[in-house]
Amino acid sequence: MGEQDIRVQTDEKRHRAFTRAILNDLQALERMIEQGMIETGVRRIGAELEMFLIDEGGEPKNMAMQVLDRLDHPGFTTELAQFNLETNLSPRVFGGDCLRRMETEMRENLLLARTAAKEEGGSILLTGILPTLKKAHLGLDSMSPNERYRHLNDAITAARGGEFSFLLKGIDELDTTHDNVMLESCNTSFQIHFQVAPHEFARFYNLAQAITAPVLAAAVNSPVLLGKRLWQETRVALFRQSVDTRSRFQQSRGIRPRVSFGDHWVDGSIIDVFREDIARFRAVLATEVEEDALKLLSEGGVPNLDSLRLFNGTVYRWNRACYGVGNGVPHLRIENRVLPAGPTVHDQMANAAFFFGLMSALAEEHQDIRDALEFDHAKDNFTAAARTGLRAQFVWTDGKEYTAQKLILEHLVPKAREGLELQGLDPQDIDRYLSVLEERVESGRTGAQWMLDSLTAMKGRGTTEQRTCSLVRSMRELQRKGDPVHTWKNADFTEETDWPHSYVRVNQFMTTDLFTVQPNDVVDLAASLMDWRHIRHVPVEDEEGHLVGLVSHRTLLRLVGKNLQASTDEGEERTVGDIMKTNVVTVASNAPTLEAIQKMRAHRISCLPVVDGERLVGIVTERDLIHVAARLLEQTLLDAQGSGESN
Repeated sequence: MGEQDIRVQTDEKRHRAFTRAILNDLQALERMIEQGMIETGVRRIGAELEMFLIDEGGEPKNMAMQVLDRLDHPGFTTELAQFNLETNLSPRVFGGDCLRRMETEMRENLLLARTAAKEEGGSILLTGILPTLKKAHLGLDSMSPNERYRHLNDAITAARGGEFSFLLKGIDELDTTHDNVMLESCNTSFQIHFQVAPHEFARFYNLAQAITAPVLAAAVNSPVLLGKRLWQETRVALFRQSVDTRSRFQQSRGIRPRVSFGDHWVDGSIIDVFREDIARFRAVLATEVEEDALKLLSEGGVPNLDSLRLFNGTVYRWNRACYGVGNGVPHLRIENRVLPAGPTVHDQMANAAFFFGLMSALAEEHQDIRDALEFDHAKDNFTAAARTGLRAQFVWTDGKEYTAQKLILEHLVPKAREGLELQGLDPQDIDRYLSVLEERVESGRTGAQWMLDSLTAMKGRGTTEQRTCSLVRSMRELQRKGDPVHTWKNADFTEETDWPHSYVRVNQFMTTDLFTVQPNDVVDLAASLMDWRHIRHVPVEDEEGHLVGLVSHRTLLRLVGKNLQASTDEGEERTVGDIMKTNVVTVASNAPTLEAIQKMRAHRISCLPVVDGERLVGIVTERDLIHVAARLLEQTLLDAQGSGESN
């Protein structure tokens, strides 16, 4: 997805030309491998880091383009959303102080990004999923202004044939729909690269598949999405669903999604991986074909294989096969895409060291990992790690079953140490990174667990919005200090010190735990709800969640005066539809708080249903706004008192 100059392919003729170019590129790659042109005899590592751009209140801030202008640095680029940013780190020979130098470069780049973001009134955050994200943040207005992203959205939406449905279950349940691909932008990752020679590609690719589960279990950092506590690494499930191009018919046939762990070990070479993906997936992005790879190869040149690489960027294997050219020399590498961003630079480097060490050690231990581990077990291990993190149960190469925690501590951390020592890494660096990972796993305090523990400790205080904002603000401060996550104390609930950011928009304080009725329900049900829940308004919605009316306490009182139990002309009991108010004044969930106040004053109403489109998502009452006003008065008095003391 690094290609920027994408032109929308509006007709089948152009699409066929691009497909031919992909096949041409694949043939050229095959010839380069046969002719020994691909680099061998050297092992390099690299990484890419994605981050969130947030405002002072901890919510996403659309400022990527402004931050990039301030940075003016080739190591930074856009991502799908304007509240995301990516930095690419330099490839390094695997050995010596390579990990320490990677960490230093990452810290330097993050300092640059943090400084540029601060100049735009915001900051950066490293986390797999930003807990304060809401659907209101995920419209096309938040998409980066780049034609490739618009085309990707249009192509995937068209292939899908309608809205995207999402169903995820963890502690809570998320069951929602969305009309574009922007839910993908909820994910940020720390993608690490491992260079391999052509003849060893399959062997190392299969190793990467095998170790992905335990590495992920130790690194989980994405448990909260849209206010719901879901998987320990919710990114895995969300990414699969957010760019799923399969129609319902294709899903029913069991066709593989574009985001996949795979279905089997790799038996041949990197060519077989590309062939399988080309056979399974239609190109959704295309560009004008400017390079004839076979012709360039015959003339002694080194092709970039732009068409193949662009196509490969839209097939999202968790371990991706990659071709690249560095300093005029072509190479192959495995890109592990499963690790989340954060919680700290030190934690990320510990995760990378664990992966690289295991790749090196298990290559020595297993000539062919397929002889020791069934693919189905590797795949099942991966899903279990994403769901439950260190509590996952794994089947390992000895055929025995372990908890992720026991397997990592008793078997895999020592192996990773051996692997890094085998590659000649600095002993102090090995201890610096793997000790942090070992302590994290031993304590069970991953980034995901820290978030969940913090939210549990805040339970009963404030709204969901206030708790997630407090979580993000604490995370930001702890990241700046840099201590690894297993040493962090639970996040503080900070409504008292940073309350204004919690009341800027309606969705930050509206009530979302709604009790509603439908038009055909009996009136007595609405009256009972008001009595049981001590509420004065009951929204009326249809079976699709669309707001169709409102029943108020005042309406019921009037009916009581006219004999609520009276029958209609047909002798049937009155329904909610008979008495509800249908011309209901509403407000959008992302509307400013001031707009809600103005509407309630102008229409002299004490209740304001909150909608996204036509669907009911919340409600705001006079009581909510009185609380906001009380907080405003309290803070004004405190500010005045503080000003007097300073004078």
